[in-house]
Amino acid sequence: MQAMTPHRILVTGGAGYIGAHTAKYLSRSGLEPVVLDNLSVGHESAVRWGPLVKCDLADRDRLGTILREYRIDAVIHFAAHCYVGESVTHPDRYFQNNVVNTLSLLDSMRQHGVGKIVFSSSCATYGVPSETPISEQTPQRPINPYGESKLFVERILQWYGKAYGLQWVALRYFNAAGADPEGDLGEKHNPETHLIPLAIQAVCGQGPELQVFGLDYSTPDGSAVRDYIHVWDLAAAHVRALEYLQAGGESCALNLGSGTGYSVLQLVRMVEAVSGRAVPVRYAPRRDGDPPVLIADPRRASQTLGWNPGCSSIENIVQTAFRWHSRSPQSLVF
Repeated sequence: MQAMTPHRILVTGGAGYIGAHTAKYLSRSGLEPVVLDNLSVGHESAVRWGPLVKCDLADRDRLGTILREYRIDAVIHFAAHCYVGESVTHPDRYFQNNVVNTLSLLDSMRQHGVGKIVFSSSCATYGVPSETPISEQTPQRPINPYGESKLFVERILQWYGKAYGLQWVALRYFNAAGADPEGDLGEKHNPETHLIPLAIQAVCGQGPELQVFGLDYSTPDGSAVRDYIHVWDLAAAHVRALEYLQAGGESCALNLGSGTGYSVLQLVRMVEAVSGRAVPVRYAPRRDGDPPVLIADPRRASQTLGWNPGCSSIENIVQTAFRWHSRSPQSLVF
């Protein structure tokens, strides 16, 4: 694949979990990430590989100044609200931040001649899928405002591409997990809702017992099955997507997953194997809307970007996450 010519990349939401890892990967690839974040949920200490500009995407005047003064060549757009349950109770926040503020970003890009964007989408756009594994041709039928907001933006990108020549790649993640292999970054949300950090916090005594929702699914052990993708593999995919656009690739949407499913109970056993301790577990009824199985078909991303999820074995995901979470609080940088 051809070397990239863009040298300065705006990373919106770059103080968050996936954004910070991607900023580090960009820097390792010879690019300068310029992180734009309002720090409402991000961590300033995670911005270490380029400048941090504190700004909200709703501030279009300030946004235009940033694009112009930093001579931005392309954008990777992570900034969004991302809690499914919260989106159901506060859909206004999700459509305002995830959709309206993205329009502010796209219009500022158009005004200042920035014509390439990689968008952080989600497998939540598929809702309860009609088939497994899930391909890009699987019908998108979101069942919550979070997934709906991501689908809205994908449709906006399509129309902006047709009308204004915007070049874009939308990356539909499955379950992001793991931590920076070098230990600089990890997963720290407030509140934490993801299975692996919750299991590790429980086994380390840093949080309550792990709730397992549902043991009556039509899966081998009765617990839900999901596709987990290492955050470092996600970061690599964003850089590959930028390379792809710079080389003249057509705009597209791609699934990012490992193509392998693991059950909740399999993950619990892996955390126990890595930590050498039993995970305290409390079983609860299944949650409404949780499908039994969500597994990606990642072949199109591999073929289009030359990308493969080489870090995404479940053992490596848990090992890197456990190493990061088990460090002393004073050493945490994210």
